[in-house]
Order: sequence, then structure tokens, then C-alpha cells
Amino acid sequence: MTGLPVETGSGGRTKWNRSRLGIPKTHALDAACVGRIEALVDWRRLVLCIKATGRGDYQRTRLDRFGFPRGYLLRRKQVRGFQTGDQVRAVVPAGKKAGVYVGRVAVRASGSFNIQTPDGIVQGIHARYCTLIQRADGYGYVLQPKIALEIKEEASKAA
Repeated sequence: MTGLPVETGSGGRTKWNRSRLGIPKTHALDAACVGRIEALVDWRRLVLCIKATGRGDYQRTRLDRFGFPRGYLLRRKQVRGFQTGDQVRAVVPAGKKAGVYVGRVAVRASGSFNIQTPDGIVQGIHARYCTLIQRADGYGYVLQPKIALEIKEEASKAA
């Protein structure tokens, strides 16, 4: 139909290609090793992982298992210009939580937000310290540092 060449491959062929070329096993690199390949150039890169996180709830009341109201959510999704799911950079100059945090924000009516970073959740960061990087679009993005570290370790062992 499209006129493009089509080729099939097996899991065994993928594993053979990967081991022959000395490439570590990851989901993304396995996809690059499928089928008949002679070489794979410039494969030591970070992998962007994308996760569907949703765009929030329309329902403003939390219910218990019997259907009775248990708690109420904010009437508006935005608090001080931010909404849950936004990517932010928080620079906290002093105090117990001093530092720079980059990640996904979870807003609270009080203005004290939680920021989900690759290292974990940092709670109680005030909105005044936050700067918007990207508005929530229903997806969470993270560069996979674990894979990059594994690749660097294997490269240093080979050298």
C-alpha cells in the first residue's frame, strides 16, 4: 500500500543484534535493534519518558465508598496562577527547604504546593518561589536518568 519496505524480526534477532553491538537492554534500545541492522550510531542518549497524567477532575466532591460526601475540592482548578500538573521551577532561598526544585506541582488552596521531582516529593513550597516552565497538558515528562547512568557505567567498564 505505502510502497515502503516491510521487514519482520523476532525477539531472538533483537537480542542477537543488541549483544553483537554491545548495547544495554532498555525498551527504547530494543526497539532500535529489531530486524536486520548493521550498526547503531549515537545510541548513548537520554530517553524521554512520557506518562499520561490526566487533566484533572470535573467532579468537585470526593465520595466515600457508600456515595456520601467525604471532602470537597477547590471550586477552581487554578491557585495563584498554577494548577496541578504544571511544570515549575522553585527557588527557595532560605529555610529548611532551601534549594532549587524542578518538577510537577500539586496545588493547595493555601498556596503551599507539593512539587514532584525525580528525587521524590517536596512538600510545602509556597507559590511565591515557583516559576512556570510548562502548563499542564495531561502528560508527565521526565528524562530517564537511570538508563543514562547505566549506559555511562557500561561505557566506563568497556574503556
